[in-house]
Amino acid sequence: MAISLYDMSVASYLQTLGGVIGFLDRGLSHFEETNVDPDAIMEERLFPDMFTFRFQLQSVRHHSLGAIEGVKAGVFSGPPAIPAHDYKTMRGLIVEARDALQAMRPVEINALEGKDVTFKSPTFDMPFVAQNFLLSLSLPNFYFHATTAYDILRTKGVPLGKRDFMGQMRMKTAA
Repeated sequence: MAISLYDMSVASYLQTLGGVIGFLDRGLSHFEETNVDPDAIMEERLFPDMFTFRFQLQSVRHHSLGAIEGVKAGVFSGPPAIPAHDYKTMRGLIVEARDALQAMRPVEINALEGKDVTFKSPTFDMPFVAQNFLLSLSLPNFYFHATTAYDILRTKGVPLGKRDFMGQMRMKTAA
């Protein structure tokens, strides 16, 4: 059986978005327990030339829900300017992305297979078809930014493990 566009994209986004929401919740609990302002982490980064925690979360949203919206529209570009949202607001935006993706039906997403999608940057365009855009640009970016957000929390002492990142796996159900 071939894997569907929905399963390789939306289902994968949903699994990891669940993990992101979970590790953001663990981070918030840790910060409350240690009397650390969770908003202080929003400008943290792993290295001076890397983007901030806030950017990582915005990019998680942009490369999941935003990617599917881009495929539908036939055009996708980098994330817009980043509002200075606080920790709880950014968590809420991730929840909104998950909820919007949960509302999408497989038939709707599978119908996008083969659709032309152009990644537009200020200096160049990259032409794709939907499945190649999702597999070679969107999903790698999505995982990169989710991992970087996780790593920033870990550097701040949040007790997380791999299972916190992975979210709910799609295991075989009993027959």
